[in-house]
Amino acid sequence: MDTIPAKVLKNGDSMPGRPAYYVKEGGHWQATSWRHYAGEVKTAAKAMMALGVETGDAVNILGFNRPEWVISDVAAMAIGAVPAGIYTTNAPEECQYIIGHSEAPVVVLEDEGQWHKVAQVRDELPNLRNVVMMRGAPEIDDPMVLSWDDFMKKGEDVSEEAFQARLDAVDMEDLATLIYTSGTTGPPKGVMLSHKNIAWTAAQISPVFDINADDRVLSYLPLSHIAEQSFTIHSAANNGHPVYYAESLDPAVLVENIKEVKPTVFFGVPRIWERMHARVSGELAKATGAKAKIAEWALGVGRKVSALRNRGEEPSGLLAAQHKVADALVFSKVQSAMGLNEARVRVSGAAPVSAEILDFFASLDMIIWEVYGQSEDSGPTSFNVPGRTKFGSVGPPYPNVEVQIADDGEILVRGDNVFMGYYKDEEATNETLVDGWLHSGDLGEFDADGMLWITGRKKDIIITAGGKNVAPKPLESGLKNNPLIGEAVIIGDRRKFLSAVVSVDEAEFTAFQERVGDASPAHESEALRKEIQSTVDELNTKFARVEQIKKFAILPRPLSIEGGELTPTLKVKRNKVSEHFADVIEEMYV
Repeated sequence: MDTIPAKVLKNGDSMPGRPAYYVKEGGHWQATSWRHYAGEVKTAAKAMMALGVETGDAVNILGFNRPEWVISDVAAMAIGAVPAGIYTTNAPEECQYIIGHSEAPVVVLEDEGQWHKVAQVRDELPNLRNVVMMRGAPEIDDPMVLSWDDFMKKGEDVSEEAFQARLDAVDMEDLATLIYTSGTTGPPKGVMLSHKNIAWTAAQISPVFDINADDRVLSYLPLSHIAEQSFTIHSAANNGHPVYYAESLDPAVLVENIKEVKPTVFFGVPRIWERMHARVSGELAKATGAKAKIAEWALGVGRKVSALRNRGEEPSGLLAAQHKVADALVFSKVQSAMGLNEARVRVSGAAPVSAEILDFFASLDMIIWEVYGQSEDSGPTSFNVPGRTKFGSVGPPYPNVEVQIADDGEILVRGDNVFMGYYKDEEATNETLVDGWLHSGDLGEFDADGMLWITGRKKDIIITAGGKNVAPKPLESGLKNNPLIGEAVIIGDRRKFLSAVVSVDEAEFTAFQERVGDASPAHESEALRKEIQSTVDELNTKFARVEQIKKFAILPRPLSIEGGELTPTLKVKRNKVSEHFADVIEEMYV
């Protein structure tokens, strides 16, 4: 088995003229070949050596998805150094923690804004010697800082033999990368993944989905997260497919990028799929008369066909004929409008997605396969796959990975994807990694078909004042099925009843205001309160009395990364929600 950097360099030899990545410049997507990309990686690796980066040293990378991010990551791994990404949304103090904790001598930055963060805390970073600015960044007048071009020129002073010696010395069991957790509780921990972890994990899934060099991926989610690295870096190296770097995370720009690229492999966190669902369902709702009836009929056909395919069967006879007509009239048009008409592989991960969202897209002939896992097992524990999918479950175990349920319901994982431990944290490592088994912290169960279902998270379990244990996930997912609700957090630990705080989806709420003629802010809108109350009432019928939501509050603003309530991958920080909206919560218990 080759390491990821070795695969990149081999691709430069075996498919030199094929595109490795695309960047949009001057309104057009410009390709860079595998030969050129491999050369960039080698030159950057030599430049790091010229800067004194030794085997085992960390190289921090801070910026939005772009070629220099990935070049720096792969180059560091190629010489036995350890890339460690930092989220672009991190505050200076958070950047200082990761740079200091990893003791990185070199940090690669996207732009002047990220430089200002590092400059604020540089006096607290005794190991930091050099800052490298990515291509296109303005010149920084500081002896510590190198432009990308000046950095790459440093590589000219290092011999091919010296580079090859470092590359050959890299062992599959060596530390390859640090993935700093986004910190839903406490400071982030550095997840240590070996070269074997990431290369093996990338190789396992390719044959399941037949991912190959003809596929296309759009890179837009944070590269500091293992999920985006899996698609943008590891899968591309393993399969030779090109990566298109999105221009920005601005929703309008991202939508256009998707339409232009028409990715064949598309990964989205639940919030992305929820936004798409809101947009598409809103458009479908505008149909009237014959168009509305045709759409309703087509969606019914789509559900039947998807149900068959999820069991590994194909439609035949009348249903197959109906499917062909439904595709021509509805499916192909909706998928083209989304830019996903050529997507063969559609994946949701990093957080739970509701079965209703998955069912909606399946009715449009778009099966989304949900993956479940964590940084500690290189991304995947289990994966819904073609022919073996159940919406609401997270699928069977990842290929060649063992998954067991402990006596207390915790999900345990063992396999070549399981991490080496936490960097500089032996106590946390020993708690999480026991006899080769990763203790996930999540609760789950297998059904009769071997499909894994997540029932909650051990630390999230709410224990009411009456001693009842309640998993908040099913209630929160149920609330979020209402497109008006952007986020929902169940409250009730040591309380006499369960309550909920919800924030609105701003786009959906604006449309709602126009529809009902209500200009009130969300938290003061009686019309919105009635709408959400009906959702709560319906949801409560599905749960035992002690698990029902007795009260709810609409928050005065959305939860956000900037506000500190969401991680960069849009997971809710429960403790921050409770802290920031303590007054709102307490009012429900007066």
